[in-house]
Amino acid sequence: PSIVSLFEDSAARYADLVAFECFGQTMTYAQVDQASRAFAAWLQTELGVQKGDRIALMCPNIFAFPVAMLGILRSGACQVNVNPLYTPRELEHQLNDSGAETIVIFSGSTPVLAEIVANTPVKRVISVDLGDGADLPIPSPQVDARLSNVTPMAEALSQGAGRTYADAGLGGEDLLFFQYTGGTTGPSKGAVLKHRNVVANLEQYKAFLPEASVPTKEVMVGALPLYHIFGLTISLAYMSLGGRVVLIPNPRDIDAFLDAIKNAGITVFPAVNTLFAGLAMHPGTKDVDFSKLKVSIGGGAAIIETVSDNWKALTGRPITEGYGLSETAPLLSIVPMGVGKFTGSCGLPVSSTDIRLLDEDDNEVAIGARGEICAAGPQVMAGYWNKPEATAEAFTADGFFRTGDIGVFDGNGYLRIVDRKKDMIIVSGFNVFPNEIEAVVTAVDGVAECACVGVPDEKTGEAVSVFVVRKPGAEVTDEAILTHCRKEMTAYKVPRRITYVDELPKSGVGKILRRELRKASA
Repeated sequence: PSIVSLFEDSAARYADLVAFECFGQTMTYAQVDQASRAFAAWLQTELGVQKGDRIALMCPNIFAFPVAMLGILRSGACQVNVNPLYTPRELEHQLNDSGAETIVIFSGSTPVLAEIVANTPVKRVISVDLGDGADLPIPSPQVDARLSNVTPMAEALSQGAGRTYADAGLGGEDLLFFQYTGGTTGPSKGAVLKHRNVVANLEQYKAFLPEASVPTKEVMVGALPLYHIFGLTISLAYMSLGGRVVLIPNPRDIDAFLDAIKNAGITVFPAVNTLFAGLAMHPGTKDVDFSKLKVSIGGGAAIIETVSDNWKALTGRPITEGYGLSETAPLLSIVPMGVGKFTGSCGLPVSSTDIRLLDEDDNEVAIGARGEICAAGPQVMAGYWNKPEATAEAFTADGFFRTGDIGVFDGNGYLRIVDRKKDMIIVSGFNVFPNEIEAVVTAVDGVAECACVGVPDEKTGEAVSVFVVRKPGAEVTDEAILTHCRKEMTAYKVPRRITYVDELPKSGVGKILRRELRKASA
């Protein structure tokens, strides 16, 4: 009925098995159960948390993430997943939109919160250090002194351990996660995922990859950020199996990453194209024991064939491609494990999932013809939080979710992405929406107009390219634009290419013709 029930079942079945590994230390299912129960009790008794309350979690992949997450969920609350690298502007929008009055936040991210907390509903802050949850003495950044009403997580766990925890009685229709995703117009929207959506999706995943879903036998690399639905759902799938997740706090530290997985006996490796590419080129990767690896899953962005070939040469396994979105919890389709080779496709729709390709008039297209990918299944979100119009626009009349991606089915039923209906850019698996970039760049002194497109990039798949029209007589520099962008947006959204033009190509009604700009960028 819920993710909480699923975890509690695993905690009873696999109490003595290792659930998570990080910093060379481990936590068993029993230890995660005990710590998360204490946190849930503290939230209920100290803060009065009720079913359906929203609590934000802004934390990297450390022990505290699963402990805090399961504590939040066991208290009955809904978790708002927040990128710990967000800028003040991005964080302020998400907190205000979700209505979260409590935030659990890594101490290193507290200066960002301090900048904007007065403009948000947040009343209570729980600060997280690197060793929290597992009670490890790891030096961590100080909490920003400008914040008040801050409780260290260690203190909350200590107090909660002696308090009574009340089962919230969660069911499939209760709120689970708010997963924020960009929009073609306006700020990001919170995709509402209920317990049933994610329980269904992890069951779909396991049903489609049974060889890599053997109870108590799987070891997963947890390098994908847990605030991202791709990494989070797959982690929950292995938690339901008594598997072990090796948490990677900072995948950019390749040496520490490789050291963590070198002798871990990994069987499952989910990642994005850029991470596979970087690891395949690193000399230290050859020392990793891949002898037990069953499947490497690529998602978030297209997998490049040469990257898959290099990965197979290194590990003996090609990259298995999948496709999904925040709104679909996320998995919609995946290449079956038995294929054993790179296909360049997104595979077959997973169990209980219907995918239609529709033309501009919502008519289903023939096999081999292009159409917008529209999906229905138990993993598809209920809608966007407090945005009934956006929700209505996101679904067809008969309830299929419009992904905004253009696909083709081949004669074998394999789905291939060929274009995007939306102007979204995908940088290393993260969605970037041009309207947000344009709004930020246009705020720079001297900028009259700006347009943003994605351009191919060997490292990140796509990169952000902006075309800037200066105000008459204004002196606008790359440095001024980049400095402002770095202040307002997380790193993957910052433009990699800036081009100054006299005017932007527009249609007769004044709409910017991004397709023309993409041609100019080629």
